[in-house]
Amino acid sequence: MDYSKFNDIIKSSKNILIFSHINPDGDTLGSMCGLYSMILDNYKKRCDMASISKIPDIYSFLPHIHDVKHIDEIDKSREYDLVINVDVASIERICDGKILFDKAKNTINIDHHKTNNAYAQLNIINPDASSTGEVLCNCFLDMGLNINIDTAVCLYTAILTDTGSFRFDNTKPATFECAAKLVEKGVNPSNIYKKVYESDSKTLVMFQAYCISKAKFLDNDKIAYTVVYKKDMEKFSANDECMEGLTEKLRAIVSTRIAFVAKEMKSGATKISMRSKFADVAEICSVFGGGGHKFASGCTIKAPVEEAVKKMLAEIKTREI
Repeated sequence: MDYSKFNDIIKSSKNILIFSHINPDGDTLGSMCGLYSMILDNYKKRCDMASISKIPDIYSFLPHIHDVKHIDEIDKSREYDLVINVDVASIERICDGKILFDKAKNTINIDHHKTNNAYAQLNIINPDASSTGEVLCNCFLDMGLNINIDTAVCLYTAILTDTGSFRFDNTKPATFECAAKLVEKGVNPSNIYKKVYESDSKTLVMFQAYCISKAKFLDNDKIAYTVVYKKDMEKFSANDECMEGLTEKLRAIVSTRIAFVAKEMKSGATKISMRSKFADVAEICSVFGGGGHKFASGCTIKAPVEEAVKKMLAEIKTREI
């Protein structure tokens, strides 16, 4: 890919804003901080970074993460020379940030989701990549840019988390090649793994144990799901971070082919997180306006949780799983 336009736009931009998506994960945060670090190191420019939601505490180790502002702290009347979205599959995923994106002189969309419709002026999208972190790693390497240790830690975290520690089906030889290059830059894989996967709070463990104990199984245990009510969150004083990894635990059951978690939202709608071993759950979630990866997707159904579960089960049962 020719990255000359990407290089020229960054060079010519005096003020730059980078967005991560709502309910941020390791890929969007690692990619955002990694891009920030690269621009600071190679172009000697500081960017603004904006998060739509609270950043999970487990990512507090990421370089530059404490420079990220909540969207409410950003002046919406400002016109940026450049706004860059990282790991944002659809423009709706930056919510109120769309105001700033639409006003920007230049926009860039860097992503790896196959559902991304190339909504920016410049789109750097590789659906074959494991993660946006991998897209950026290849971009920086191909451009001959310096990848310092801060940038490397951020990009490695992005790749590690979106591949589930290199165990998901999106892990390919090119993924390991990127990871190896980042380790060569000084990344300590063991250290990052411990920070991401061995830093759970007692609240998270107990809350997830409770949710799993309520799980229901259908179709000879091929379908597994659990419902999380607002009262469940209140009972354990759990926050959204406590939801991380819950769906994967249900998918890990040997008989399970499709797993989902239905969370009751304050708005009265229901948030669905879905995982699969074989079925295309991005296709299923797209029926409800959602999307994501083939084996890991989500959506929001504008219905009370019991009704939303019925709708989702009905849609699943129309398909071969």
